[in-house]
Amino acid sequence: MRAISGLWRWRHNPLRRATDLAEAWVALVAMVLIALAAPLVGCLVGAAAQDSLQRSVREQRHTRHLVTATVVRDLGEVPLETDPDTTAARESRSRVLADWTAPDGTQQHGPALANLKSPRTGDHFGLWTDPHGRITTRPLDSPTATTHAVLAGIGAALLLTGLVEGGRRLAVWRLVRRRYARWDQAWDRAGPDWGKAGTGC
Repeated sequence: MRAISGLWRWRHNPLRRATDLAEAWVALVAMVLIALAAPLVGCLVGAAAQDSLQRSVREQRHTRHLVTATVVRDLGEVPLETDPDTTAARESRSRVLADWTAPDGTQQHGPALANLKSPRTGDHFGLWTDPHGRITTRPLDSPTATTHAVLAGIGAALLLTGLVEGGRRLAVWRLVRRRYARWDQAWDRAGPDWGKAGTGC
């Protein structure tokens, strides 16, 4: 609103300088870009991210399978959660040697992370694998993908807002420098005679 009122105020003001009008126009353009372009860019980026992430969700649902593994022996507790997208991020995880059957029917054997506090030989636990039985992370779920897409849209809108505001500040800084340079030139012209009688001041 200040940009619009500034433009209106400077329209016919006899004290108006070219830099005053330019500064008001820069503020108005920046305000319109922030109010209209930033939300639009945020929506477009968010929609594109949503499409891409939901496609990944569908692909991962087809290529990642939850199989049942059997503990052969305990290899010790793992202190940190390795999959940040899991719902139980602080649950106890143990490293075990396990056997499992891959979705393609092959028998697999190797170290794995089990969500068991004190695993014993013969205990069963769920394990995410690819179609050939190689251990992988759990598939991305739809709500998590949507959250990431929304954050991407908000980030894009904020980035554009920052760029527009930075451009506005740079333009105003240059206008102010030009204004000061003109003042200095005017003072240089009037300076030697300023205040003397008969100089017309």
